[in-house]
Amino acid sequence: LRTFACHLMRCMRCPVAYHTGDNCVAAGSVVITPHIIICSNHSSSKKNGHLTSPVNVGWCFICARGGRLLCCESCPASFHPECLNIEMPEGTWCCSECRAGRKPHYKQIVWVKLGSYRWWPAEICNPRLVPFNIQTLKHDIGEFPVFFFGSHDYYWIGRGRVFPYVESDRNFAEGQMGINKTFKKALEEAARRFQELKAQRESREALEQERNSRRPPPYKFIKSNKPVGKVQVHVADLSEIPRCSCKPTDESPCGRDSQCLNRMLQYECHPQVCPAGDRCHNQHFSQRLFAETEVFKTDRCGWGLRTKQDLKKGDFVMEYVGELIDLEECRLRIKHANENRVTNFYMLTLTKDRVIDAGPKGNFSRFMNHSCSPNCETQKWTVNGDVRIGLFTLCDIEAGTELTFNYNLDCLGNGRTSCHCGAENCSGFLGVQPRVSQSNNQKSARNAKLKPKKRKLKPENRQTHEYFCFCCGEGGELVMCDKKDCPKAYHLLCLNLTKPPFGRWECPWHECSVCQCAAASFCHFCPSSFCREHDRGALVPSALDGRPCCSSHDPQNPLGSQSDLNRATIKVEQPEPSEEPGE
Repeated sequence: LRTFACHLMRCMRCPVAYHTGDNCVAAGSVVITPHIIICSNHSSSKKNGHLTSPVNVGWCFICARGGRLLCCESCPASFHPECLNIEMPEGTWCCSECRAGRKPHYKQIVWVKLGSYRWWPAEICNPRLVPFNIQTLKHDIGEFPVFFFGSHDYYWIGRGRVFPYVESDRNFAEGQMGINKTFKKALEEAARRFQELKAQRESREALEQERNSRRPPPYKFIKSNKPVGKVQVHVADLSEIPRCSCKPTDESPCGRDSQCLNRMLQYECHPQVCPAGDRCHNQHFSQRLFAETEVFKTDRCGWGLRTKQDLKKGDFVMEYVGELIDLEECRLRIKHANENRVTNFYMLTLTKDRVIDAGPKGNFSRFMNHSCSPNCETQKWTVNGDVRIGLFTLCDIEAGTELTFNYNLDCLGNGRTSCHCGAENCSGFLGVQPRVSQSNNQKSARNAKLKPKKRKLKPENRQTHEYFCFCCGEGGELVMCDKKDCPKAYHLLCLNLTKPPFGRWECPWHECSVCQCAAASFCHFCPSSFCREHDRGALVPSALDGRPCCSSHDPQNPLGSQSDLNRATIKVEQPEPSEEPGE
């Protein structure tokens, strides 16, 4: 908001505000100064002393058929009540677009009703860009000039006589009877102008997206933890802070290679308590002795953090700071994020009743990515009586190397987040234990030979799930079936769901595809299944070891595609991040 505050045009009569430019300002607003307007809500709604009402269309905006229609009181929109799944209301009624405050804007193609003429395509023009004689015509607040295609005339019109033109309107209008040459020309010009404005908008959006991709998402930079609500930051009395036995004459008092008791117990020395005084080397948190780092754009994991200097094993990188919230606030934020399909979380547990959320506020540490083979780790230190989290290196790191740590994420519900760290021991998902490397397996095998044989205990059966969707065969964020011994997983989109299912959930593979009863026979290559009543002839043996397949597959080649091949084998490869589909 601070960034765009100076670029807003505010109404002097109400709290309405718009960004400057023809794409945001509501058509019909009166510009007083470059930042002050009278918005179109303040129209007197009178014409020659009489109240004006919108001219509603004679067809439903949803099904395009006539009949008993519900008309909007603010714009030409009309609907069948049954198309909106509502009863015919009593009194005045406005459509959802008008209730949401959406209004026509400049450089928009619309259909206009003028007098007894038919609905005609036109473009809403900025009053400053029309001929002077058109500007001087009498008009009211809320009215705006339109340029009619075909005839190339101008006229001032109100919101109640226009509705938006969409891309398919040309084909719909051409199917009507009695189209003359002028109207046909107007349709061609409107379609051409609509495509020009669409191309300009897409180019502008692409430029804005590229501009946004060059900088991290917005957040507020802070230097220390900020408590929220009832959460408090503990401050110890000087008499309660432990005193180490280091001396100021030591070569590196309280340093990493010293025998400082406070450092061993992960307590930071206090400058007024430590015997070493100003020479103490155990005050990294309070003095913010952070490593020199920079935020950069990674290839597969969004934004990341890398060091600009060489670091040694055990070096302090920086403190993880953010908003200090309690567990109740944490649950509310996670619920809000799930409802808004937010997948990035920046929460770290500080104590049993406090959590650090670096999402809205934090420092550069919030950009450090997860890795199954990290080069940094988190450590909890006590600083001036309160617990704080620091990031420390696990090995020597060269300048220019990305800094990572293991999130140790607890998966919420049935959802899983794909991991793209690229490590050899990558588990494929955040919160899943990394795979043991081959060298470790060989080492454990050698150690096992040296130990005396013990009685083997029958291992406990643990339910494991596949790392790909049973519908499309691709990886990503999946929901897991909770039925015992069922390994299947699915994308929410493949299940036509927008949120992960709540509580215990069984996948559609266990329900008959015909009657939704308990399934008795299953297709090996898709979620199709059948009960005993409907399984006769529904499945046939395939060429792959006689595995049953339904009629959706060729028994000689039931796999059919590479995605099915990935689903039929046990080999798991690191999934690439998918791109969201464009409009």
